[in-house]
Amino acid sequence: MTIRQNSDIMNTRDRKQREIQEREAKILECARPMFIEGGYNGLNMDRLTSLLEYSKGTIYNHFSCKEEIIITLAIQTLEKRLAMFQKAALFQGTSRERIAAIGAAAELFVKTYPDHFCVEQTIRLDSIWDKTSEERRKLMSNYEHRCIGIVGGIVRDGVSRGDVHLGESATPEEIVFGLWSLSVGGYSIITTSNSLSELGISSPYEMLRRNFNRFLDGIQWQPLSTEVDYDAVYDRITREVFGNELQQNAV
Repeated sequence: MTIRQNSDIMNTRDRKQREIQEREAKILECARPMFIEGGYNGLNMDRLTSLLEYSKGTIYNHFSCKEEIIITLAIQTLEKRLAMFQKAALFQGTSRERIAAIGAAAELFVKTYPDHFCVEQTIRLDSIWDKTSEERRKLMSNYEHRCIGIVGGIVRDGVSRGDVHLGESATPEEIVFGLWSLSVGGYSIITTSNSLSELGISSPYEMLRRNFNRFLDGIQWQPLSTEVDYDAVYDRITREVFGNELQQNAV
């Protein structure tokens, strides 16, 4: 086989791979608003076939069921969050400011990509999760672990700098879990409840920030919020690190 023949084969394979990726992207692009608007039951494979003018077989070649579509949408979500966490982790400051940068990333993510956050919460239902492939479940878990690993690295950095002393009473993993619990629980309530103002919660994002600070102050992570205006730190980080996302959120 000649070099030119090898090159032609490779080019053909590359073209076919691009076509596969483009079809998958179009399927997901069409499926996301359908899922957001109608939920699990609103995502219909027959309707996707009609809207995309693909054969049903073509769609099933990419996704064996609609649960596979939903978990792939969730993986896209985690890809976006991971990218924002990676940017946040590069912020130059104290370890407490760097953990605040993660908080700013998490908050801005929910504000900028509310549809993504909704998909991520839905996929955790056992009735949907159990129907997805092991390959995609592993991929989603990998992205999640990488996000958590970034936070864990900052906690360990705080310990090594002497900004926070855990002693034998806690581990970095426990601190990460505490922050994670506050984040997921708080943002889930904010994005799904329509009655927060009736409960006296007029600024839920600001209140959640204060709860993060209470948690970190409780483990004596220096400098404490009584010494630093972390709302101002949040705002500075958002402007300096997440200018593009901030602009997108303002549109």
